[in-house]
Amino acid sequence: MPNPHLPYKKTRIAPTPSGYLHLGNVLSFAITAALARQNNSKILLRIDDLDRNRANHLYLQDIFDTLNFLNIPWDYGPQDIEEFQANYSQIHRIPLYNKALKQLSDAGLVFACTCSRKQINDTQACNCFDKKISLHTENAAWRLITNDAVAIQVKNYNGQGINATLPAEMQKKDGFPSYQLASVIDDTFYGVDLIVRGQDLWPSTLAQHALASALAMDNFADITFYHHPLLMEAPGKKLSKSAGATSVHYLRENGKKPADIYSLIAEMLGIEKPVTDWQQLVGRLGEG
Repeated sequence: MPNPHLPYKKTRIAPTPSGYLHLGNVLSFAITAALARQNNSKILLRIDDLDRNRANHLYLQDIFDTLNFLNIPWDYGPQDIEEFQANYSQIHRIPLYNKALKQLSDAGLVFACTCSRKQINDTQACNCFDKKISLHTENAAWRLITNDAVAIQVKNYNGQGINATLPAEMQKKDGFPSYQLASVIDDTFYGVDLIVRGQDLWPSTLAQHALASALAMDNFADITFYHHPLLMEAPGKKLSKSAGATSVHYLRENGKKPADIYSLIAEMLGIEKPVTDWQQLVGRLGEG
């Protein structure tokens, strides 16, 4: 993983407490820690808990348990649930999210949408923009008005910019700001300049750049992104938090040690050399 740039100052681990963390999460955390060490940068633990319907105290505790059990370090952020809820929950930043939403609304950059996610997935279309639905309509989502002809440039870790386009969803129907909006606000708020995430989140990266541009948050464009390959449960099927047998919680309950878990990840990646910790795991990954 060569780094052609000057060292970064801060990266982050940003899990969501919507299920027990699985081996794919661990791989992402390990790569994040390795890149932080390589760049002499700090790691922020930033937990995305805006999805109030799915956030769970057991899953929240699992984040701390997993990171501590696997000796994955972080420098900033909460050390336990109590500190998280008191100082770091996204609930504390709701005013920032609402300010950004008002900015988009005042500028006429969003429209109201009453389509369900299933409707959009099934039809691959949304005609709510033409309906001119009031933004104050109950249970309406806010979506960014995008121009597909405008290129979004993403700074990649290899030093090359990537151009693409993608519209972004602004607000979920539960009244809380969407993951995309909150992520843009949070990463700039905390001064993150390197984001490590799986390849499956490439659409989110594009959506966040489109959103940041609409908000005139030019500093977001300076963030470098590293998208890593996914750990697959089976060919064409990525791991999910519903896959209990691959959760660290399940493996711990069945007597697995940290070295066992890292070895299992290595085996799934086709690494034949011994692996006992996150440093060795990412080192072996680099050898491939």
